[in-house]
Amino acid sequence: MTRVLLFGASGFIGGHVRDALTADPRVTEVLCPGRTTHDLVAGEPTGLADLLRRTAPDAVVCCVGALTGAPTQLVTANTLVAAKLLEAVGAAAPQARLVRLGSAGEYGVVPDGVSVTETDPTRPVSAYGVSHLAGTRLFQLAGESGQVDAVSVRVFNPIGPGMSEENLLGRAAARIRAALAEDAAAITLGPLSAYRDFVDVRDLAALVVAVVLAPALRHRVFNAGSGRAVTAREAVGLLAGTAGYRGRIHEAGVGPQRSTAVGWIRADVGRAGQELGWTPLRDLATSIKDIWAAGEAR
Repeated sequence: MTRVLLFGASGFIGGHVRDALTADPRVTEVLCPGRTTHDLVAGEPTGLADLLRRTAPDAVVCCVGALTGAPTQLVTANTLVAAKLLEAVGAAAPQARLVRLGSAGEYGVVPDGVSVTETDPTRPVSAYGVSHLAGTRLFQLAGESGQVDAVSVRVFNPIGPGMSEENLLGRAAARIRAALAEDAAAITLGPLSAYRDFVDVRDLAALVVAVVLAPALRHRVFNAGSGRAVTAREAVGLLAGTAGYRGRIHEAGVGPQRSTAVGWIRADVGRAGQELGWTPLRDLATSIKDIWAAGEAR
């Protein structure tokens, strides 16, 4: 039986991870400290170590990180948090499995049509990708040396109920909803030609649970994707169809700096399937229907 200390439970991914952990009968307790208890970004490793000694977790899961910001902010939130976790867990809970969320942005540009594996070259094209790759490498080194039982889950494009406007489909859903309310003939989004691997956040959460509960792990990095790639245009079109929106969708401006140079990305999820028995269950249409339904319910 397992006690889990989960950071970031109030966020989009963290909330679904909390729900998946709580629903698993092998997990006896899920502790979700907020920032007032310990702030991973601003806090010191000594304070984190004190929390670990008080709670004595069997596993620690970190769903804290930053998508945007200056390079120093990204390194602080994505790299230094990883280093703090390794230091504190090694000192105060060396028996615990430590799991963090990384990013597909660590891979950088991938040849068209190729499914990227965990052993493929990592050449991030943004400070965001670099900050996550540094955290992943720290975890790999600690895990492979036996210092800490550390694992990174490289998340591709997470979608699902509760997603925010910080992500493309969350932003598209909000603009379509506003257009329907105002009877607007068009909405505007950024460029939509890139191919993306959209993974349902509930499938991602199931993978995190599998990583937490596996008796032993051969590998220290796992891809969390759907194994399928579609254009962002196709995904937004599917969302518009689900919403019953028949207006125009204009594409203008530039995409997010963290991924604008990447025209194609698709995960090879074979490692997680072979080692953990995990496979993504929800198709894109199901995820999009649930995104729209969750927004309507709010």
